[in-house]
Amino acid sequence: MTKRKMTCAIALALSLSLSAATAQQSPSAGSSAPTPQWKKIPVPPLHAFHPQEPRRVELPNGLVILLQEDHELPLIDGTLRIRGGSRDEPAAKAGMMDIYPDAWRTGGTKTKTGDQLDDFLEMKAARVEASSGLESVSLSWSSLKEDFDQVLGVVMDLLQHPEFRQDKIDLAKEQMFGAIARRNDELGDIVRRESARLGYGADSPYARIPEFATVAAVTREDLMEWHKRTVAPNNMLIGISGDFDSAAMERKLREAFGALPKGRPFERTEVVLHDPAPGIYFAEKADVNQSGIALLHLGIDRHNPDYFAVVVMNELFGGGISSRLFSNVRTKEGLAYSVGGGVGSSFDHPGLFLISMSTRSGNTGKAIDALNREIAALLKNGVTQEELQKAKDSILNSFIFTFDSNEKVLAERMTYEFYGYPADFLEKYRTAVEKVTTADVARVARKYIHPEKIAVLVVGHAAEFDRDLGTLGKVKTIDISIPKMGEKGAGR
Repeated sequence: MTKRKMTCAIALALSLSLSAATAQQSPSAGSSAPTPQWKKIPVPPLHAFHPQEPRRVELPNGLVILLQEDHELPLIDGTLRIRGGSRDEPAAKAGMMDIYPDAWRTGGTKTKTGDQLDDFLEMKAARVEASSGLESVSLSWSSLKEDFDQVLGVVMDLLQHPEFRQDKIDLAKEQMFGAIARRNDELGDIVRRESARLGYGADSPYARIPEFATVAAVTREDLMEWHKRTVAPNNMLIGISGDFDSAAMERKLREAFGALPKGRPFERTEVVLHDPAPGIYFAEKADVNQSGIALLHLGIDRHNPDYFAVVVMNELFGGGISSRLFSNVRTKEGLAYSVGGGVGSSFDHPGLFLISMSTRSGNTGKAIDALNREIAALLKNGVTQEELQKAKDSILNSFIFTFDSNEKVLAERMTYEFYGYPADFLEKYRTAVEKVTTADVARVARKYIHPEKIAVLVVGHAAEFDRDLGTLGKVKTIDISIPKMGEKGAGR
């Protein structure tokens, strides 16, 4: 398009938009505003979404394999997920599961250092990475199709002959020490961390945090023992996606993993959860001119039969720029830099009902009042059909794009397999969301949002607040200071 044509097109677009705006702002006397033209355009319904079904194989030793063919590029990606994560580490060694994957990968094997593995993988334009989470550790890899066998050999060597070299353990610890020292730098990080500690309990595996002393306590023997305890085929799940023939890949994986002996099934740490005590909790951060706020109590897990109704409620209440919280608290009242939330859900334990926001220090009290008003309005008045439909459309549209590749679909299916969800959970998602009604949303709001149980967390500079937090209720101060080496908890 020439510059002249582009200028004309822009002018025409502006003219049309201004005309439409004028028409909407100046209706004739006694008549309602005309329906915008864009609302008259028919929108066809979404096509049914049917994610590709991976091939599932279970070996006699208990290893589960999911295979997803994708011949678009000559690449193969793999992920091996092992049961056991940070929720299962000893409290006195919190941070061990941050050190373990780093030291496992960078520590190399008995015959090759981590640096030697790096050099080999770099020549092949391949990668092998380790990571950890609350419930599992993952070893993932990617390579050209022609190099898959060699890269799989690296993976098997790491699984069977890890070395956990001391210099790499020390390096991982130093990196963690740096992260601990910086953990109070960002307001949002403090709010997220202290929300979890408040919601689950400071000593809960879902909330406890590494300290200098707990990280220093981790030894090479701890890491070796953890590896021995968890790495067994009946505690593992493998997903492979990419350019391969499933039958041939199955034979290859049977040969590689089939001889591994079964281990003792991983025993998860039992965790008892309780709602936080209602009240106002305050942490001072004097070097900021804004406040981080969170309203919270326990939520639900995804096995809950009301899960899909809760998903829809969350979307319309606090899920995006068209949600009530964003439209009312941020756009209309101008009280928030960011705001959102809802009833959280995790795969195998309750999430948190959590509404979080950031606001100017001088608006702290007003912002909390606004959040409480929105909660009260939701519980009292429910939602409109228009709000419901917008939320459902948003969920279903984003759902399709979330799984726009076979690799993403496989990752999601691995997660459901890992937590024991039905194989058709993804297929049922759309139908379940479409069935949600305004009555369902009103019901789950009243069932899972409890104003009388809410704990309010505020992080900020109290001297700049618009009013004393004591006017909102009894205030408990939270100490967020960082314990030095040798200290237990600095008031925690």
